[in-house]
Amino acid sequence: MPRPSRLVLTLLLVLLAVASTQAQVRRSEVIAMADQYVHYKWKPGAANVFHGKDADGIFVETPDRSFSRPGIRSGWWVAGQTNEGVPYMWGGFSTPSDFKKGLKRGLYAGDVYTDEKRRLGDAAVSKHAVGIDCSGLVSRCWKLDRPYSTKELPSLCVPLRSYSELKPGDILNAPDKHVLIFRGFVDKEKQRMLAYEAGSPPTWKVLLNSIPINLLVPEGFQPLRYRKIRD
Repeated sequence: MPRPSRLVLTLLLVLLAVASTQAQVRRSEVIAMADQYVHYKWKPGAANVFHGKDADGIFVETPDRSFSRPGIRSGWWVAGQTNEGVPYMWGGFSTPSDFKKGLKRGLYAGDVYTDEKRRLGDAAVSKHAVGIDCSGLVSRCWKLDRPYSTKELPSLCVPLRSYSELKPGDILNAPDKHVLIFRGFVDKEKQRMLAYEAGSPPTWKVLLNSIPINLLVPEGFQPLRYRKIRD
């Protein structure tokens, strides 16, 4: 049998090193963390509102109630009032604690998604804003060491044969589109689910939504299970 090449061995060692850095996580921990994002209460000030270019020249639009643009969902949170739910931020990877500290520092509360931001990718992520996006939410709830994109998450997972195999803490992923964290089925027929997501309708924040399966299948959402998740 021929021996593997040095390049193959190097790639295997890199993959093993990456895998070893990822922590195990229990399903109950994933759900508990997602719930923290959904129910987090916070009171922003005027300094946390921003619409324009930040100090690095990156365009930021916080999803506060003053935000309104044609073809984009309107904002929701109000300065000076108590709001619930960590807001969506393009490229965001904030924990609830990070978010709280960022508000006190006067950072911007969230940053909405646009086609231009998707085109620019990481170059459109503001260092002057705090919040979480869809893949950032999965990465935090899975205790990952960094934010993994929707393109990268499958490399950490085992694909499931069908949606019916989903368990709490698994995900439904559409690469370069969106990702959801599965909580449970609503009905015995398993045709509707409860799932956590950031940045989807009806507003720019982390939500627990009731979603029919027939809306997800045509969009290419694949059911995946993190290799290091435990019951």
